[in-house]
Amino acid sequence: MMTSRGTVKRSHGREHNDFAAPRRKRRATCHPLPSEAPVPYFQEVLPAEVLVHIFSLLRETDLCHVARVCRRFHEISNLESLWRNLFRRVFELDQACLHPTASSLKHLSVSQLSWKEQFSIMHGSAHVYPKMAALPQNHPMRQEAPFVRYYSTISEAVSSSTEDEDTRIIVHPGVYTESVDLDKPVTLIGAGPEKVLLVNSSRTVVEVKPSAKDATISNMEIKFDAPEDSPNVRQYCIRVPENCEPTVHNCHFTNTSFCGSCVYIHGQGARPHFSHCTIANANNVGVFVDDHAQGRFEHNVIHSNKLAGVWIKNFASPIFRHNEVHHGKDVGFFVFQDGQGLLEDNDIHSNRIAGVEIKNDANPIIYRCSIHHGSTGGVYVHDKGRGQFIENKIFANTYAGVWITSESNPTLRDNEIFGGLQGGVYFFGGGRGVLEKNNIHSNTLAGVQIRTGSNPIIRNNEIHHGLHGGVYVHDNGRGLIEGNEIHSNALAGVWITTGSQPVLRHNRIHSGKQVGIYFYDNGGGVLEENDIYNHCFSGIQIRTSSNPVIRRNKIFGGKNGGVLIYNSGEGLLEENDIYGNALAGVWIKTDSNPTLRRNKIYDGKEGGVCIFNSGRGVLKENDIFNNTLTGVLISSGSQPVLRKNRVFGGRAAGIEITNNGGGVIEDNEVFDNHFDGICLATGVNPRLSGNKVYGNRRTLEDAIQLGKCLYSISGDNSYPMHDFYRCLTCENSENDAICVNCVQTCHKDHQVQFVRHDRFFCDCGAGALSCNCLLTGYKAFSSPKVSKLQQNQGNSSQPNMAVQQNTATS
Repeated sequence: MMTSRGTVKRSHGREHNDFAAPRRKRRATCHPLPSEAPVPYFQEVLPAEVLVHIFSLLRETDLCHVARVCRRFHEISNLESLWRNLFRRVFELDQACLHPTASSLKHLSVSQLSWKEQFSIMHGSAHVYPKMAALPQNHPMRQEAPFVRYYSTISEAVSSSTEDEDTRIIVHPGVYTESVDLDKPVTLIGAGPEKVLLVNSSRTVVEVKPSAKDATISNMEIKFDAPEDSPNVRQYCIRVPENCEPTVHNCHFTNTSFCGSCVYIHGQGARPHFSHCTIANANNVGVFVDDHAQGRFEHNVIHSNKLAGVWIKNFASPIFRHNEVHHGKDVGFFVFQDGQGLLEDNDIHSNRIAGVEIKNDANPIIYRCSIHHGSTGGVYVHDKGRGQFIENKIFANTYAGVWITSESNPTLRDNEIFGGLQGGVYFFGGGRGVLEKNNIHSNTLAGVQIRTGSNPIIRNNEIHHGLHGGVYVHDNGRGLIEGNEIHSNALAGVWITTGSQPVLRHNRIHSGKQVGIYFYDNGGGVLEENDIYNHCFSGIQIRTSSNPVIRRNKIFGGKNGGVLIYNSGEGLLEENDIYGNALAGVWIKTDSNPTLRRNKIYDGKEGGVCIFNSGRGVLKENDIFNNTLTGVLISSGSQPVLRKNRVFGGRAAGIEITNNGGGVIEDNEVFDNHFDGICLATGVNPRLSGNKVYGNRRTLEDAIQLGKCLYSISGDNSYPMHDFYRCLTCENSENDAICVNCVQTCHKDHQVQFVRHDRFFCDCGAGALSCNCLLTGYKAFSSPKVSKLQQNQGNSSQPNMAVQQNTATS
C-alpha cells in the first residue's frame, strides 16, 4: 500500500505497489510430446566406415574403453582388422605367432587366437627389440604402447625378470651375439617368421641353470660359431645340467666346434623337452645325453652331423619319439657305456655307418622305428651291447640289416628286416642274442648268418624269399634255431658248414628252390622234430665229413629225394619219417658212412634207400615200405650193413644188390614186395644171415610163366632183376636188354647171348630195338634207347642227382 509520501507498504510480508497494474493470471499451456526420441548420432547414425577409421587412430586402452559405450561400438572395436593393424603398428610384426600355453607354443601362419588376444599376450610380455629399446620413452613410437617393456639384449630381459614370475620375453627378428644364462623361469619366444639368431663364438650360447625350473625357448636359431683359430673349443649351443627341465620348441641348432655338441644334457634330474627342432650340420655330435640325464625329444629333425646324430651314455635314459635322424656322417644313434633310453617311432635313414649302434653294456629300447638306407648297416651291436628291438622296420641297408658281435646280447622281437643289399641279421665274433617273431625276407644274402663262435637263439621267425639262403651257419657257429618258418629261399633253407654245431628244433623248412638243409665241410649239429618238405632238390644234403644228428623229423615232398649223403658224409638219422619224395627217400654214395636207425622211409616215388658209388653206412631197425621201386638198392661197390630192418610193401623188390655191391644183410624182415624179397645180381657176394623173407608176390616169375614180356609189368620206370640177354642177330649193343620171353618169341631162331642176371627193363618190349615186339605190340624204334649202364649202376635218376650235387657244391 502507498502512503502520502509515496512509500510502499508491505502487507503480509510482500511489497505492494499501488501504481502497479494488476497482474494477470497465467494460464497453463500443454505442449505435445515429440513423436520419436532424438537419435544419438555417433552411436547410431555415423557410418561404420567412419567409426572404423576413427577407432583405428586409437591406442589399445582407448579401444577397450569405447567398447563399453554401446553394443555397436563393442562390435566395431573388436574387429580383427583393427587389432591386426594395431598389432603390426605397435610391435612391427606381420604375423601372429603365439599360443598362450608354454607347453604347446606354435608358430602358425593362422593363429588359433584372435588378434586382440595376440595383442594382449604381446602387450603383457617383455620385448627384446634393440631398435625400440634405443628410443626415449616419449618418442611417438614408444607412445603407441607406453607400458610395453623393451630391452636391447636377451640377457638383459632375463636379468630384469623375477624368479617368482613366469615372464614371457618376445625376441624380435635379428642377430643377437651374446651368451645367455637362463636362470629364471622365463619363456623366450622368437617372433618370426623372420630369423631370430642367437650366436656366440667364445662360450656356450645358452646355459640353463637349475633356478630356471621349466623355462621355455621357442622359435629361435641358436648357433655356436667356433673361431677359426681354435675350432676345438668344447662349447655347446645349449647345455642342460642336472635338475633342469626346460622346454625347447621349434629351434634350429648348429655348432661348428669340433669338440662340442649342439645340445648337451647331463646330470641327474636333467629332463628337458625338445620338440619340432632342427639339429644339424654340427662338426661333432648333434645331441649328447650323458650321466643319468633324461628328457624327451619329439618331432625333431637331426641331420648332417659329422659324428653321431645322438650320443647316449653313462646311464642316461632319454626318450626320442617321432624324430627323423638322417644323413649323418657317422651313425644315427650311438648308445654306449651303459646308456639306456627309449627310441620310438623314429625315421632313421641314410647315415654313413649304422642307423643305431650299441656297445659297452648299453641297453636301450628301440620300438617301431624305421631304420633304412644306411651306407653300412642298419643296426650294429658290439662289445657286450644289449638292447630291445621291437616292431621296427629295418630295410634297404647296404650291408647287413643287423650286426651282432663280440659277446653282445640284444633281443629282436616282431621286427621286419628286409631288402638288405647283403644279409638280414649277421652274428659273428661270439655274438649272442634272441631273434623272436621277426619277419626276415627278401635280403640279397642269407636272412640270418651265424659264424665264429656266435650262439644266438632264433625262435618263431619267418625267414623267406631270400635271394641266397635262409640261415647260414659257418666257421664254428652255434645257436638254437627253434620254431621258425623258413621257406621260399633261392638256395638252401639252412646251410651248416665248417665245424658249426647249431640245434634246429620244431622248424618248418619248406618250398626252397634248392635244398632244405645243407651240411658240408665238417658241418654238424642237431636237427630235431623239424618239418622239411617241398624243396626243388632234396630235403637234406650231407657231404664232406659232415656229421649231424637228425632225429624225429618229417622229411617229405622233395623233388629230388629226401636225404642225400655223399662225398664222405656221415651223420645219425634216427626216428625220422621220410616219405613222399620224388626220388629215393635216402641216397648214400661216394664213401659216405651214415647211421640210419628206427626211421620210417615210405611212399617214395622211386626207391626207399639207394646206396651206390662205394657208399657205406649202417641201417638198423628201420621200416622201409610202400615205395614205388626197390626198398633198398645196393650198387657199384657199396658195402653197407643192414640189420633188423623191415622192408615191405614195395612195388618192386625188397632188397636188390647189383654191380659189385655187397655188405652185411642180416636179421631183416623182407615181405609183401611185388617182385621178390632179396634179389642178387651176377657177381655180387653179400653176407646174408638170419633174414626172414616171406610173402613176396614174385610178379616176375608169374609174368614169365604166362609168357609176358617183362616190360608189360615194369614199364620204363622200374628195373626188375632177371636174366639179361642180348640179340647178336639184331646187332644190339651190349647195353640193350632182352627178357627171356622175348628171346623165345620175338627173337626166336636168332643168335642170342646171355649177359648176366641183373636189373633191367626189356628194350624189345619198349620198342627200342630193330625188330617189332610180338608180345607188347610195340613197333621197332618206337621209343628211345635207354643206357643199360645207367640201369645197372642203380637208378635212371642218377644223372639228376649229379646235377643237384654240382649245384649245391657250387
